[in-house]
Amino acid sequence: MKNIFYALGLSLLLFSCKQQETTATYTPRVLTANEKFNESYDGKDSIFTILLKKDENTSEIKEEFNVKFKDTLVKIQINKADPNSITDKFASTQFINTQKTALLVQLADNSGLAAPSYVIALKNGKLNVVSLYRPSTGKEDPKYTTGINKLGRAGYLVNNDFFITNVNANVHLIKRQNPEERIQGEFILNSPDKSTLVFLTPSSLYQVHYSSDEIFNEKLAKPAPQTDLELTDWVKNNYSWAKNKKGITFLKFSDSNRIVDIKEFQ
Repeated sequence: MKNIFYALGLSLLLFSCKQQETTATYTPRVLTANEKFNESYDGKDSIFTILLKKDENTSEIKEEFNVKFKDTLVKIQINKADPNSITDKFASTQFINTQKTALLVQLADNSGLAAPSYVIALKNGKLNVVSLYRPSTGKEDPKYTTGINKLGRAGYLVNNDFFITNVNANVHLIKRQNPEERIQGEFILNSPDKSTLVFLTPSSLYQVHYSSDEIFNEKLAKPAPQTDLELTDWVKNNYSWAKNKKGITFLKFSDSNRIVDIKEFQ
């Protein structure tokens, strides 16, 4: 009889262990200059699974996600010194390469500020969690720290500090005007070849060719309009795209009488 109870107890224990979810906590590392996260995976199933979270009390689907790496739930410790800063809740998740081995995620955060963003990716056969954060002392940082912004099919702009190309998951550090602060301007245009980002700052059009770090700062002859519609027309009527000696495309002031093809700004 004792053996029967022992066997039953062991079976229940094994069953409960199987039911427990495997989790792993990662402390994000710093991006090493410009990195590529496009590793292939030969497994039959996808290496990542994105799950919609459900409310534990009502079983209703929430606008939050979990991420599993193989069969393990991924958790991130936001603050290395604070074990209570661990979370597995993401407000947004998207694959950033065709291999589907790299994800761009943003934490779920109700503080009202732009929540931290990370790249979760397979690299050198291991899971990497990479922080998309650079310290900044800019006076207007709250205005320009807007999280993840999708730039059409070209990729994603993160807090005016990182550009991530779609398809092959190249993560580029955007060269700052001032090394101590993120670009204090609003992104307004991407060049026709999708390689130069244009930011409207109070005194100039600050332009970054993100793959080479070459910049061009076009001073404003007069203050730019404040509304989006007026700004679009103003740029079209006063500036045009031109290539420099290196073949890099920048926006430059042009004759106001020049006829500009609207396709240049799409």
